[in-house]
Amino acid sequence: MEKAVNEGEHREVRDAADGVWSGSWVAERLGVELAGDGRLTGLLGLALRRNPKRAHLLVSNVLGKHVPQSPSVVYGYGVELGRRVRDLLGDDEARRAVVLGYAETATGLGHSVADGLGLAPYLHSTRRPVAGVAPAGGFEESHSHATSHLLLPEDPALFTGDGPLILVDDEFSTGNTVLNTVRDLHGRYPRRRYVVVALVDMRSSADAGRLEAFAREIGARVDLVAAASGTVRLPEGVLEKGQELVARYEALSGARGTARTTPTGPQPEYERINLHWPAGLPDGARHGFTPVHRTRLEAALPAMAARIAEALPDHARRVHILGFEELMYAPLRLARELERTTGIEVRYSTTTRSPVLAVDDPGYAIRTRIAFPAHDDPADGPGERYAYNVAGAGFDAVVAVVDSAGDTPALHAPDGLLARLAEHTPRVLLAVIPSYAPERPSMLPEPLRGPAFSSYVPEEVGWLLQDLSDVTLEAPTEEREEAIQSGGAHYAESLPVEYQPSEEYQELFHAALEESAARIAQAVGVVTETVLAERSPRPVLVSLARAGTPVGILMRRWAQHRHGLDLPHYAVSIVRGRGIDANALRWLARHHDPRDVVFVDGWTGKGAITRELAQALEEFEKSDGITGFDPEIAVLADPGSCVRTYGTREDFLIPSACLNSTVSGLISRTVLRADLVGPDDFHGAKFYRELAGTDVSVAFLDAVSARFPEVTDAACAQAKELLASDRSPTWEGWAAVERISEEYAIHDVNLVKPGVGETTRVMLRRVPWKVLARAGAGSDLDHVRLLAEQRGVPVEEVDGLPYTCVGLIHPKYTRGATGADGKAVSL
Repeated sequence: MEKAVNEGEHREVRDAADGVWSGSWVAERLGVELAGDGRLTGLLGLALRRNPKRAHLLVSNVLGKHVPQSPSVVYGYGVELGRRVRDLLGDDEARRAVVLGYAETATGLGHSVADGLGLAPYLHSTRRPVAGVAPAGGFEESHSHATSHLLLPEDPALFTGDGPLILVDDEFSTGNTVLNTVRDLHGRYPRRRYVVVALVDMRSSADAGRLEAFAREIGARVDLVAAASGTVRLPEGVLEKGQELVARYEALSGARGTARTTPTGPQPEYERINLHWPAGLPDGARHGFTPVHRTRLEAALPAMAARIAEALPDHARRVHILGFEELMYAPLRLARELERTTGIEVRYSTTTRSPVLAVDDPGYAIRTRIAFPAHDDPADGPGERYAYNVAGAGFDAVVAVVDSAGDTPALHAPDGLLARLAEHTPRVLLAVIPSYAPERPSMLPEPLRGPAFSSYVPEEVGWLLQDLSDVTLEAPTEEREEAIQSGGAHYAESLPVEYQPSEEYQELFHAALEESAARIAQAVGVVTETVLAERSPRPVLVSLARAGTPVGILMRRWAQHRHGLDLPHYAVSIVRGRGIDANALRWLARHHDPRDVVFVDGWTGKGAITRELAQALEEFEKSDGITGFDPEIAVLADPGSCVRTYGTREDFLIPSACLNSTVSGLISRTVLRADLVGPDDFHGAKFYRELAGTDVSVAFLDAVSARFPEVTDAACAQAKELLASDRSPTWEGWAAVERISEEYAIHDVNLVKPGVGETTRVMLRRVPWKVLARAGAGSDLDHVRLLAEQRGVPVEEVDGLPYTCVGLIHPKYTRGATGADGKAVSL
């Protein structure tokens, strides 16, 4: 891109080879001066406009609005500004940023800045209301002839983050527009940092002081990035003098549009070009444009530019691509691709709502003007629109690029844009890009929270689930699994009866918790420090319900204890054979950056869920086009060596594995059944309020987090060591499971549940066959031995077992219930 910028600068010199500054005409007659940066006169010319608030107009030579310019120059300036912003913020902050451009003039510039930044979504304001899309904000542009700006993001959560907001305009003249924008948005979506980007900063020292004072007032940092800077010096009475000059020259021209003639004859002839615009790709950023959209556009550009090239006349050597008001970016990228891939001299500009006097003088920035009626049924009613410096420029062909909202009879009328263009070029072509229509807003509800759903306090976890508490789903374990096996049902379509621990077993749980709380606390610290160091400085914790939920809450508490962070935390459902809840992923993507999401689970067994998550995210990316979710799970314990992010790889008793809902916020396993969970619903779960008398969920969390202070130093040191070590998964647990499956003639790895946590689940929720215990295993297995005694399950001691224990499920009942696809198969 640096090459494109340099090439563009050379073209600018060639285009102005006569050596006359395109602002000299106004400067001589009104006494207007540009002072400051030496590059200003190369970037800006001057013109006069019919505006009661400001007579002069700064006309950019590199914006692609009023002055046809090489698309490489136009795009290059924006991308370079974006790269400077990325250097200013750093990648972490840039990834959390949102770029906002101003309609209509800076929509393409803002988009190019977002491309240079590379990591952030982009939105531009609009003057076109869209049915069914509620504004997320709006502001006024005080000096403009058309002041109302609407913000219409498809995803309102675009503004809810606390990352930097990058505001892009073509010129920064007084700062009023930026102040109005920030004032409107900061009251509803406060941020700590704003970056203002412009091609030229033309503020006076007083205006600069107002912005600094405003930043102090709201307690935010405001930076400014510009290609050049200076000021405009205006003599006394310049407004009245300019208005008089405009009136005199318009009277001399005999018409307001100097390149306008009386329409006669039939409608103009032109050729349509079918670009084959990618289905569902936004035509611009009126409703938001993400890095995923950018990737799709980049892939499609070469073929679309080739279709334009094929439609051009054989003799065409100088071609103009004309965009349409706010539709600046897509025509710009098409023009640049045509320039890049052909030997044609390509110029680019767009039509505009702004009325400017045209004077055919080399010292004036607007030499010619084509006037035509508006053709997109504008909200403010009919009126004239303009294309500047296109007439008389010697183009062999002009390609008009409009969105489908602007492809109306008015466009094709005898006095419409196409007819006007045909008066000044031998060939007119039309390319229509489908106007993007946002999907209907998601009907997904907000997360469920305690105490209405779960015994956890509201801020500790939001459950992306639906409440099925009033539905009877439980059946005795053997009866349930026989029914699943015989009918081919999925194991997630029903629930086992919640195990009610005996008094002896509850005493065992409390003794285990007392003994292992510090050990668990240290593992929590290690995994949290690892996540903060290499995954995201402000992660969004997403627990896999339900075993991951207590661990996610503990990680959230550690981040508060150690770093003062208040991390978002949610719980979602994942079902073997069915994948993760896609609606939950959609909700997360609408409210957070997927790249900040860290999936959390309690422990790994053989790694089945690790693989399930990776596959599910891959399928979700293909189906929804949403990227950024990282399939790597962060776990408290990784005895199977299945992940890189863990607190420990030791297989020890985590007391939360000893119980079911009474240590998991009184929430059941998740349920996925077609008659209860529709295509637009979250997966379901039950809240067992009736078990509140035996609930130890919060007691477990408090016992562990109370040990944080005493293990902080050790946890941080261990995390530092782990970060510097090779933590690549070896999958040795999977190998051990395969070996056990064959040695015990089970021949199904899904019936082998390795580790203390998984073995406990077998005893509580399945039909156990036997337990394999590592020879010499101590108190970590006390609760397993007690459960085995109560259920009449033999415990065999085995030498060389890589886990503390392994639970084997009885194949008579559960091969179907726990198979790879979760369905029954014949024995």
